[in-house]
Amino acid sequence: MKTIGLIGGMSWESSLEYYRIINEKVKKELGGLHSAKSILFSVDFEEIQILQHKGEWARLTDIMVDAAKNLKKAGADMIVICTNTMHKMADDVQNEITIPLLHIADATAESIQEHGMNKVGLLGTRFTMEQDFYKTRLSDKYGLDVIIPGNDDMDIVHKIIYDELCLGRIVESSKKQFLRIIEILVNDGAEGIILGCTEIPLLVKQTDVSVPIFDTTNIHAERAVLEVIKTNTI
Repeated sequence: MKTIGLIGGMSWESSLEYYRIINEKVKKELGGLHSAKSILFSVDFEEIQILQHKGEWARLTDIMVDAAKNLKKAGADMIVICTNTMHKMADDVQNEITIPLLHIADATAESIQEHGMNKVGLLGTRFTMEQDFYKTRLSDKYGLDVIIPGNDDMDIVHKIIYDELCLGRIVESSKKQFLRIIEILVNDGAEGIILGCTEIPLLVKQTDVSVPIFDTTNIHAERAVLEVIKTNTI
């Protein structure tokens, strides 16, 4: 079994979910007492979110590249960035390392295609919803039609993520806001909804909505396991 290098801490609540899902998937696939070989490089999210909101993406890229290089030195065979937003610099990170980086949007898009869908709604931080690094990858590489909430609703989603979910706070009124926004996206033609922030699944579950949801945390973590057990000989 190969070793997964996790860049986490953005937030640690979602990184905890990655660790749980990865080990549960290894146990399911390999049985017995198997668990994942993994190394975690966890950052201080306070520092990260300040740089995000200042737009200092070059500095953030340096931090992600440094984390990935340290994971490789520690023995990682593959890199997983445990957050959607920081995939803004995923290509730059991949260009600086000699081991593969598993892109969260690729894993998610492939799952959407397996469901035979073409038009999906995207929820995430304002950076993920508004900027092109995520939507363009989904549309140009996979031919998906991606729709996002209106400006005011984007503000609501972004604020709930940073002010509540990243702090581990689950607020019922915020869940109602998410469900209202999802309903608008469905009425606009979305066949499914991408939970494009690794904290959103803490709030919204499949049982809450009428269309398929694509939990990027779960999809990404499980795909990582399938990649590292391909050559398992134990």
